[in-house]
Amino acid sequence: MPSVTGRSYRVTAAGGDFELVEKEFPSPGPGQVRIRVQACGVCHSDSITKYGLFPGIRYPRVPGHEVAGYVDEAAGDVLYLKPGDRVGLGWHGGHCTYCEPCRRGDFILCENQKISGISYDGGYADYVTAPANALARIPDDLADVDAAPLMCAGVTTFNSLRNAGARPGDLVAVLGIGGLGHLGVQFAAKSGFHTVAIARGQDKAAMARDLGAHEYIDSTTQNVAKELQKLGGARVILSTLTDAASLAAAVNGLGKNGELIILGVPEKSFEVSAIPLIMGHRSIQGFPSGTGMDSEDTLKFSALTGVRPRIETYSLEDAPAAFERMMSGKARFRVVLTTGA
Repeated sequence: MPSVTGRSYRVTAAGGDFELVEKEFPSPGPGQVRIRVQACGVCHSDSITKYGLFPGIRYPRVPGHEVAGYVDEAAGDVLYLKPGDRVGLGWHGGHCTYCEPCRRGDFILCENQKISGISYDGGYADYVTAPANALARIPDDLADVDAAPLMCAGVTTFNSLRNAGARPGDLVAVLGIGGLGHLGVQFAAKSGFHTVAIARGQDKAAMARDLGAHEYIDSTTQNVAKELQKLGGARVILSTLTDAASLAAAVNGLGKNGELIILGVPEKSFEVSAIPLIMGHRSIQGFPSGTGMDSEDTLKFSALTGVRPRIETYSLEDAPAAFERMMSGKARFRVVLTTGA
C-alpha cells in the first residue's frame, strides 16, 4: 500500500509547544503495523515527552502511549494481524527478543525496549506505526475510548495485582483514587479481593463504594495504618500516589507477608523502618506496566467483568487543552482523545 496522509500533534522541543501538522505515514517496515488511531489516552507520563524528561529523546516527537484503533496495514512478515483487526498499543512499545531478559521471556525488562511516544511517534495522531510484538487485540464489545486508557493505567493496575501474592478473599488496599486508583479498585473488587479504597476526604466514599470498594478510609481524619490493621492487615497495598509522606504512613498497614506495590512515582524519597519488614516478612516493590499480551489480558478481563475507565473525551484538534486538563489533576479520571475516524 502507498503512504497515507493524516494529522499529527507533535512537540517541537523539550518544553516546547504542541504543533498540529499534516504528514505522511509510510507503509510499515518489517515486523511493523500501521494503526488507524480511533482513540488515544492522555497520560501523565506524556509529560515525559512534552518536557524532555527521558534521556536521548529526539524532537519533534508525537506523544501518546494509550492507543486504540485498527490495523490499517501490516508488513508482509506479520502473519497474525490483518487489516481491520482492532488493536491497542501501550507504554511497552516493542522488545528486541535477543537480550537476556527477552531470551528468558521477560519482555517488559527488555534491555532494548522501545517506548511508544518516546522512542517513536505515538498516538496523538491519525496513524501510528509500531512493532507488531507490542500490540494487544481489543475485544469486540469494548469501545475504543474505554480500551485506550486500559493500555497503560489499566494494565499497570491489573497486571500488578494478578502478579501479587494475594488470593481471593485477601485484603487489598488501593492507595489513592485517581486515574490509576479508580481502575485498581475495580480490578481488586472484580478479582474477589476484600477491597479497601484509601483517599482524602469523606466526599470520595460514595464513589469508592460505587467502584466496588468494600471499605473506605479517609486519610485526612483516620490513621491509615491503624485502620488497615483493624481489618487484619493488608496482604497488598497498591500505591498510586505521588505523595511520599502518605505512602510512608501506609506501610505499617501491611499484614504478615504483605506487599507494598508502588505504581505512582513519589515526588520525594521516603523512609520506612526495616524491623517491621523483617519481622513480618513484608516487602516493598515497584512494578512496570506490561507487555502487549498483558494488555490483551487486561482488555479481556475488563470486557468480561465490566471494568471501565471513567473518562473525559476531547477531539484530536484539542490535544493541547486535553493535556492541560490532565496535568491540572482535575480530570475524572482519564482524558481521551478521539480522531473522529
